[in-house]
Amino acid sequence: MPSRDRPIRVLTFSTLYPNAAMEGHGVFVENRARHLAREPGVEMRVVAPVPWFPFRSEMFGRYAAGARAPREELRGSVTVTHPRYAHLPHMGAWLAPWAIYQAARRHIARLMRHGYDFDVLDAHYVHPDGAAGAMLADAFDKPLVITARGSDVTQLPDFRLRRRLIERALTRADQLVAVCKALVPFMQQLGAPLDRVTVLRNGVDLDMFRPPMDRGALRRELHLTRLTLLSVGHLVARKGHDLAIRTLLELPDSDLLIVGDGIERHRLELLTQELGLADRVRFLGARPHAELGRYYGAADALLLASSREGWANVLLEAMACGTPAVATHVGGSPEVVSSSEAGELALARDPKELAAAVHRLLARGIDRAATRRHAERHSWNETSRGQIEVFRRAIALHAARRQSGDSAEPPRSALGRSG
Repeated sequence: MPSRDRPIRVLTFSTLYPNAAMEGHGVFVENRARHLAREPGVEMRVVAPVPWFPFRSEMFGRYAAGARAPREELRGSVTVTHPRYAHLPHMGAWLAPWAIYQAARRHIARLMRHGYDFDVLDAHYVHPDGAAGAMLADAFDKPLVITARGSDVTQLPDFRLRRRLIERALTRADQLVAVCKALVPFMQQLGAPLDRVTVLRNGVDLDMFRPPMDRGALRRELHLTRLTLLSVGHLVARKGHDLAIRTLLELPDSDLLIVGDGIERHRLELLTQELGLADRVRFLGARPHAELGRYYGAADALLLASSREGWANVLLEAMACGTPAVATHVGGSPEVVSSSEAGELALARDPKELAAAVHRLLARGIDRAATRRHAERHSWNETSRGQIEVFRRAIALHAARRQSGDSAEPPRSALGRSG
């Protein structure tokens, strides 16, 4: 076990991590890792596997994006490597942890031979990363910390084979992190020992996201002339961009900006035309993370109409820019929109209720300085310190188990017990 006089060597492990070819992929995992790496008590490397694919042409979409990812890159102060794992389209999802494990094991063994002998494995998302991480922790006899972030414990366990892998990973981990309180009951139902679960909420980068110097000039630059709502996120069904669009029918003197891209874009564009809202909805596509502050700062309110959320980082990012949020009452969102300065929660996931929440927000008046102060209570510093303590507990528990010979039952391979 490392003494408190030397840094903890952390190996962060996740398939959901950005790379030079996919800058927006898993940026919220990188945010936490990047801030943790700044702590004086931590040394970090990141292993972020990507699917192997033979072609790099953009005509092959996201598969080719993985092929374009570099084998190694320096992101900020953190060295990130991207080993390739076997992944075929429509391959059974329960096989993914095994494929990731096989590729990562060879890669990590090579890192260790070259001098990076880590103290703790830090896996993000319970499936497939935590499931693969459990196998890796056993292979290298290392302490394991797994972070649950949302659908990995609320939705994926609905699939029988994946549920078994998730349950095995949660019971194998030496420590577990939930990004919001709302996830803890789901983890408990899946067998996670409550005495190993710590809630560590995501923070917000208060330097990257801050109120604009001249909001009026920014709005003129973006051609915003009326009440402007902003919906940010992948264009997938659960994000509720369609509800955000329909909400405009209840708010006739307002416009909507949508930042993000995804498989729902064509359907959403058709919806705006069918509803006669094409001149009031602007699809801005995906934007670099650092550029989002412009849109947060210019909007009057963020509108998050999700059907599921863990800890929605867009909420705090908007608030850090002085922009309150209107959100559905799901997942960890009530833990973020927890005061009048933060915004309003809709009473139901319905366009009329979302519009009613916007009206309540406007009637009360928006104090952008107070909204910023709410965000300032969620800096990354406390979260990073909490992570270090979680790592120390994981290392201590693992050492005690080794000494007593009372180790947790190692998870068998995905092929061994999933049938």
